Amino acid sequence: MKNPPVFKGRSDPVFNLLLRSPHKQRLEDHLALLKPLDDQGRYLPFEALRYRWASGLDVKVCWALVKKARVAQYVNLLPLGEPVQWGKYVLTPLAQITLSLVDRQTTFAALDYMTRQIGEQAHCSYLLNDLIEDEAIASSQLEGAATTTRVAKDMLRHRRQPRTPDERMVMGNYRMMNFAWEKRDEPMSVDLIAAMHRVGVEGIADEDYSPGVFRANDEVVVQDGAGNTVHRPPPAAGLISRLGRLSDWINLPEGSPQEKGHVHPLIKAITLHFALGYEHPFRDGNGRVARALFYWFMFKNEFAAFRYIAISLLLRNAPVKYGRSYLHSEADELDLTYFIEFQCSVIQRAVSRFTDVYRKSVVHTTHAA
Repeated sequence: MKNPPVFKGRSDPVFNLLLRSPHKQRLEDHLALLKPLDDQGRYLPFEALRYRWASGLDVKVCWALVKKARVAQYVNLLPLGEPVQWGKYVLTPLAQITLSLVDRQTTFAALDYMTRQIGEQAHCSYLLNDLIEDEAIASSQLEGAATTTRVAKDMLRHRRQPRTPDERMVMGNYRMMNFAWEKRDEPMSVDLIAAMHRVGVEGIADEDYSPGVFRANDEVVVQDGAGNTVHRPPPAAGLISRLGRLSDWINLPEGSPQEKGHVHPLIKAITLHFALGYEHPFRDGNGRVARALFYWFMFKNEFAAFRYIAISLLLRNAPVKYGRSYLHSEADELDLTYFIEFQCSVIQRAVSRFTDVYRKSVVHTTHAA
């Protein structure tokens, strides 16, 4: 992955460069790039944008112009890592559409309306439980579980004891999703993060996972399929303190003066997902805990339909894009917009899948009547 140029210092080198030859000859072409999105409304990373700029333009100047436009629209979210950097984002059109969709279709009120429309409670419960199972299974498969969806569903529905480590992983994720629902009224805390991990991985391979125990050294890294290290988490020293800082931010009441501007719960939940992956507080199972905490926060904010919205099913089908959305954010000075954009695109499709199940259920009920 090609990392973007980084501009340091208080001076503004962009316009100084533009006024020099040969850039001055293409001033209009350069200034047309002074915007956060490309011509198709996409928030692209440097490695994608650099191939889309007109031939003959200075790549470093082009990126400096795009970055300048983005910085002007940044919303600071929370401090991350050590040394501390601010995680920030730009509220893009894609994110705004997703927030509107989530507000309209995933609240307690929306779920209650759907259930009453279907009418047949038992039929509704069966369909919705099917979606809960999908999330538990797909989240496990994202982490490498090799069991098939059919076998995993059979195990969950018949409450059969898991027979293999992969099946134990699926069962752990299923327990973790239910734990997230049960603990939705609790505040975020370091203890809750540890408990979520313990519930999810206990009994799989305890010597590898160390259930509920935070890493004590800097040996944990994230590698790609070829074994290359793509992310080295912040140091273990200070980890508990940083997770406490994250918890304090999550627990800020809506409209708190400590938050500069309104942060929609979905944006906050996605940021929590990113922060756990970034910190990588456990030896293994970090992705599962990060996704479960995303759900926990949505439940906490009364988006009850997320209990039946299987995001990991779609993440499983695009694991490379999922991983790269982390890496683009980390490479670009913790601009979380890349990660938020990818998650919003997945959430849109997951919510649509959920509402499709509802619509089919309404048709089934109507025909049965």
